This record gives sequence, structure tokens and C-alpha cells, in this order.
Amino acid sequence: MREKLQQFGGFLAGMVIPNIGAFLAWGLITAFFIPTGWIPNETFAKLVGPMIVYLLPLLIGYTGGKMVHNVRGGVVGAAATMGVIVGADIPMMLGAMIMGPLGGWCMKKVDEAIEEKIPVGFEMLYNTFSAGILGTILILIANVAIGPVVVALSDAAGAAVDAMVKARLLPLAAIIIEPAKILFLNNALNHGVLSPLGVVAAQENGRAVHFLLETNPGPGLGLLIAFYVAGKKGSMLKDSAPGSMIIHFLGGIHEIYFPYVLAHPIMVLAMIAGGIAADLWFVISGAGLVATPSPGSIFAYLAVIPPGQHFQVLTGVLIGAVVSFFVGAFILRVNPVKETEDETSATIGTVPGLG
Repeated sequence: MREKLQQFGGFLAGMVIPNIGAFLAWGLITAFFIPTGWIPNETFAKLVGPMIVYLLPLLIGYTGGKMVHNVRGGVVGAAATMGVIVGADIPMMLGAMIMGPLGGWCMKKVDEAIEEKIPVGFEMLYNTFSAGILGTILILIANVAIGPVVVALSDAAGAAVDAMVKARLLPLAAIIIEPAKILFLNNALNHGVLSPLGVVAAQENGRAVHFLLETNPGPGLGLLIAFYVAGKKGSMLKDSAPGSMIIHFLGGIHEIYFPYVLAHPIMVLAMIAGGIAADLWFVISGAGLVATPSPGSIFAYLAVIPPGQHFQVLTGVLIGAVVSFFVGAFILRVNPVKETEDETSATIGTVPGLG
């Protein structure tokens, strides 16, 4: 069982790791050019939305399909991913990681069943129409089935967080918030659930802990430091971690660390541990912010900390980073990322239950 889980984790890593560079490019553009960025630019800021909504999921979908059935699998996987992108109003990384390999696998099975029966001279006609017809079918299925499922998952996560907050179980909300963030549901949770609650609390008390629960840059920083310190030497995750730290902690673009967890899903435990520890401190110390820090950088935090709250808030950020780092480093030492040279040429046979 453990071996199958490691194979599955390696397959996920193979989809995500080759695209880290594109995530970094998006993170830099976002950190620099959005209205609250380092050098706001209205023209360049228009790149941010299309890149995270279309480019990044399509890259993951293509990579997942290609791992299964070479370029033909990649093309069908990317096409199928487009169905989930249009079928939801949130970034569809999860949908891409489902539809990409599924599209490649379906294309592989169709080729295996039909390619030996193709008359001589009709190979190109078959190749073109088989991929097109299969892609059309998968796009429609993904649009009406997978997309709504992910949206329902987002709504369920929001309802669970809302229930925990109302039950005064704020630290335990990290059990829902941190995994949901990794699936790019962070904005739905923050702006749909936590911010409205925080606005009400801030009007009554002058500050609100709700603004700290999802936006804390500490756990993400600790995770990236863990990859840099304990990651496999020469791996893309280790080498790209310093740049991601800057984009995440100083630029406030938390999405930049999500692929690191997707590449090694067990690392979500480090995020949950860091989140729970920081949130527990926030509750005990009575910490809060006057508004949502946007983006979630340390500079944005400093701008919305009320007078007399700097020690409580910044200590919580530090606690989140330290706990996440130690838990993450331990996990990486005991269960390192399965990153191999032939990762991107892996086949579906390496995925448990398929092939």
C-alpha cells in the first residue's frame, strides 16, 4: 500500500514539477503588477487572471496526459482540461490533475484498440479525427461533471470553516483551510467566508482574528524553507524555493507554494501543523487585524496591524513558519520527494489502479 501511495505521489510530482517555472513567472507578474503589487501596472496586471485560470491548468493537464501517452495523450489531456476550466469560476488545478491523465489514458486505450486495424494510408486521418472526437467527448463530460464537483467541494469547505468559526474552534479551522488552499480554493474561503465574518467582528472590537486565518504567510514560508534545507539536492523544488520565498513572503502570492505541496501531498501535514499552532497563538493572545491584508505579504500585514498588536501578530507568523518548517523538514527526511530523471516520461502503468 505504501509503495502504491509513493508511486501516486511520484506521478503527481511529475505533473507539477516540470511546470514550476510557469508558476514562478505568474507569481512574479502578480507580485509586481497587480494594483497592490510592488510596481502596479494596469496593462501587465491583465496577464494575471488568464495565466492562473487558463495557462497553468492547461500546462498541468498537458503534462499529465503526456506522461500517460506521449504528445497525443498530452493534447487530449489539455483539451479535456479546458472543459473543467470553463465549467467552474475558480482556478482548476485539481480538475487539470484529474482530466489530464484521464485524457491521456483514454487516448492510449483507443489507440491500442484501433491502430492495428487502420488501413494503410489512413493513419493521419485516424490520428486527427480520433483525438478530435475523443477530446470533444471528454471536454463535454468534464464541463458538466468534474467542474461542478470541484465547485461543490469549494462550497463544502467554506461551510465547514464557517461552522468551526461559529463553534469557537478557530485553531482547528486550519484542518480545512490549509488543504483547501492547496487546491486553489483560498480566495473562495477568504473572501467568501472569513472576510465577511471579520468585517463584523472588526466593527465591534476594532480588530478580527478572522483576517489572520487564511492570509498568514508564516506556514508557507516554513514549508519553502523546509524544501530548501531538507529537499533533494539538485531537485527543481529545492533550487526554486528561494525565489518562491520572496514571491510568497514579500510579495504575498501564496499560490506560489501550492505546487510544492501538490508535488508531495503529505507535506500538507506541515501546513496544517503550522496553521493550527499559529491560530492557537492568535486566539490565546487575542491577536487580530483591522482588515484583510491584500496580498498576504508581511508588508501588507504591517499595514493592517492595529496599535499594540504587533507582537501578537508577528509572533503568530513566526510560530507558523517555525512549526511548518520543522514538520516539513522531518517529512522530507523520512519520506523524500520521488523526483527522478525520467519523471516526465513516466507511463500510466506507474499509477496504482490504472494501466
